[in-house]
Parts: sequence; structure tokens; C-alpha cells
Amino acid sequence: MSFHIIIPARYEARRLPGKPLRDIAGKPMIQRVYERGLESGAASVTIATDDLHVEKAVKEFGGNVVLTSDHHESGTDRVAEAVQILDLGDHEIIVNLQGDEPLMSPELVGHVAKQLAEDKQADVATACIAISDMTQLADPNVVKVVFGQHGHALYFSRAPIPWLRDDDAETGQKAWRHIGLYAFRCDYLQAFSQMSSCWLEQYESLEQLRVLWHGGTISVYETDEDPGHGIDTQEDLLKVRRLFGDDTI
Repeated sequence: MSFHIIIPARYEARRLPGKPLRDIAGKPMIQRVYERGLESGAASVTIATDDLHVEKAVKEFGGNVVLTSDHHESGTDRVAEAVQILDLGDHEIIVNLQGDEPLMSPELVGHVAKQLAEDKQADVATACIAISDMTQLADPNVVKVVFGQHGHALYFSRAPIPWLRDDDAETGQKAWRHIGLYAFRCDYLQAFSQMSSCWLEQYESLEQLRVLWHGGTISVYETDEDPGHGIDTQEDLLKVRRLFGDDTI
């Protein structure tokens, strides 16, 4: 099973400007993510960026990079353009690895790609992990997913889903945190990038709801290995630096 990784990297992040080039223990964040991608066994790893500073940095550490438009509204749109630049075949599997995920498990990347390859009914594959800390259930920054008996997503939300109506009801593990890692086949990725947005996507600010709205199927891989959260703020950056043994401020 062969797959490719494309890492979208937008320089002008609102909450952490210049995010891809922020230093983590002597290397820019984007290099840390790129190296995780290389460890996954992907046939190729490419960074897709709209910024010359990022392009220069990637070339300096020997990575593959393509320069894309600066008008994309999402990382997925950037990945779709990169697929065209790289001239990948319609049935090739692409994993969209976010450029702010330096802690992402390389094994999980491979599992999500395999999930899509093996689930012929799915248009997209992603991942989730059981929620053990119930404070996450009410946290709107933690996206939750509910899926059916065949592992296909029913809904994603920032709200606590599923809702336990009766406290004395039979309980067990009933809530899962969505992990923002996606695998697409190239032809569906191109189609998705042309689909109109829907009110649910805009309401929740969750792009994957567009897939469900238009009748697509998302296969969800369950993992027990927590990859942590991506880096959105300076506080997140400091936490990750410490995990790499770097206390730089």
C-alpha cells in the first residue's frame, strides 16, 4: 500500500504569526513535521506553502516543497493544488498532515492511509481517540466525533456529543476526540475542493462536515495512542518545546 504526504504550511497564522518557522529545539516547526512524515513510510513527503520564507527554509534542510496560491481558504485547498502541481494519479492516496503537528505519530499516519485503502466505501479516512478526561467533552476546542457500527462518521462537533441524557444510564466509553489527520484519494480531493461550503461547516467551523453534507463517507480509525494537540498559540509552542527538551521562550 503506497501513499503520499502533503503538509500545508501557511505562514501568516492569525494566533501565531510565522508559525511554520518557529524554532523547536534548533529546528523550524515545519522541519519537525516533515521528519515525522518521513518516518511514516510514505512514498513521498511534500510541503505546500504560499510563502517564500517557508520555501527557502524547506530547501535549506533538504525537503521537498511546492509553492501554491496565497488565496486558499483552507489547508485542504492548498493540498489539492499541490496534488495538481505534483501530477499525482487519480487513485493515489494523499495524507494531509497538518504543518503544526510536530508530535504526530508516524505510525498513525500510516494507519489512516491504510484505513482508506482498505475501506472501499470511504471517500476520506481520519482518526479518533477515546476521551478519558471528561473536561475535554465540554471544551469547544476539542472536536468530538460520533460514528456508526461500520466505523463511518455520523457527525463531528465542538459540542459534547453524544449527550448523556440520564446520569444513571449504562455508561462505558461513549465519547471520542477527533484527530485532525486526513487521507484522501486524489480524485475525491479534487472534487471536494470544488464543493460548495455548507451552513454546518460554517456554523461549527469544521471543514470535514462538508464531506458529510454532500453525502460523502468518512472512515474513522480508532487509536489508543494520543498524538497530542497541534500548535496554535505561544503557550502550545512552549509546551512542545519542553517535550523536545527545549525551554527557549
